[in-house]
Amino acid sequence: MGNIELFIIAIGLSMDAFAVAISKGLSMRRMSYKTALITGAFFGGFQALMPLIGFILGTRFESYITSIDHWIAFILLSIIGFNMIKESRGPCEVIEDRFNLKDMLVLSLATSIDALAIGVTFAFLRVDILPAVSMIGVITFIFSFLGVKIGNVFGECYKSKAEFFGGVILILMGVKILLEHLGFMG
Repeated sequence: MGNIELFIIAIGLSMDAFAVAISKGLSMRRMSYKTALITGAFFGGFQALMPLIGFILGTRFESYITSIDHWIAFILLSIIGFNMIKESRGPCEVIEDRFNLKDMLVLSLATSIDALAIGVTFAFLRVDILPAVSMIGVITFIFSFLGVKIGNVFGECYKSKAEFFGGVILILMGVKILLEHLGFMG
């Protein structure tokens, strides 16, 4: 998997955090750069940590499922993508105008669960994990920081579009991985 594919996956993964960051910005009476930086750090940190954990778990079981790893990658990415698309059409969640450690931990964990599955996929595809998780973390940080600002300025209309877009990206990456392994793409 090349840097372009990793970059696209990182953008797709960051969309959940971006959508929640938009909601966080919506709930703020006034834009706070400190809150935006902390939100970005939480979401970016968890989005980097979870694929690392998934990668470690995936390498433990790699020898058992190497022959079907491309199918697993396709299925995991598709499930995550379809869930993101489904969530983009659901009712909006209300996030209160408060900022505390417990809320940020819960939100960060909730938005990064899918990254754990991506980490397992990375193990099967033998991705160089440290640059991959660094890219995911940095891109999620940037998108989350911007999400707080966008939410504070523009409002709710971008939240569902971000989740939908992220879901489509992940599904397309899963299809690409499957087609490559089946010999349909160079």
